[in-house]
Amino acid sequence: MIEEIQKELSRIEEVNDIKILLAVESGSRAWGFASTDSDWDVRYIYVHKLDWYLRIDQYKDSQEEILDNDIDLAGWELRKALRLFRKSNPPMLEWLRSPIVYLEQFSTAEKLRDLSTRYFNPKSCMYHYLSMAKGNFNEFLKDRELVKIKKYFYVLRPVLACDWIVNENSFPPMEFHRLVESQVKDPKVRDAIDDLLVRKMAGEELREEPRIDVLNEMLSAKIRRFSDLVGEVDTVDKPQTQVLDELFRSTLKEVWN
Repeated sequence: MIEEIQKELSRIEEVNDIKILLAVESGSRAWGFASTDSDWDVRYIYVHKLDWYLRIDQYKDSQEEILDNDIDLAGWELRKALRLFRKSNPPMLEWLRSPIVYLEQFSTAEKLRDLSTRYFNPKSCMYHYLSMAKGNFNEFLKDRELVKIKKYFYVLRPVLACDWIVNENSFPPMEFHRLVESQVKDPKVRDAIDDLLVRKMAGEELREEPRIDVLNEMLSAKIRRFSDLVGEVDTVDKPQTQVLDELFRSTLKEVWN
């Protein structure tokens, strides 16, 4: 499948006359708990030729395509990606840290990784993950007697990401096992999560069954705690745009010579 994904990326480059700087896995495969029928969530950053930027109208700065072979493709044009990076956008930062890289060419992605500590904003990232956790908890777990296994992960991952930000003061890793190993101290909670992981990866994620009280209680308590705490999390000085402007210009020169 990796070869098939790389062929699709080459096709996208040719059809759109672009260069892809970075293409990674962004879904459950990168998180480390894919089931047997999980999709391939491919995300990429691309750059156009200089002439595309030298015009008065602004054109679409993203691409999306879902293929019949369970490959979900979505990309951001470089200027869009850099604006999101400047805002410490968590999906953008996750792409740069994905453990599954389908394509990386030129130096831009590595330079962004080097800059990411400087542009990391713990408060904005916590708001992102807390909002995700709250929304998913209220929709899938709260006040429900029966829940689907996979829905727990929609809340566990962002909650543990908030834990990481508070405890480590850095951007959380994508890999779920790293979050669990470093942030889950209660053995009962850990046992429940480990059991869910085994069952989800075996393909039981769509089954409805009685809620797991030890997880519901922990998640509810964490969400309440982070809701009270997020306003007190340190923010960062307004990030410099000049550095990213220069990176954009140097990328155009490097890619198109």
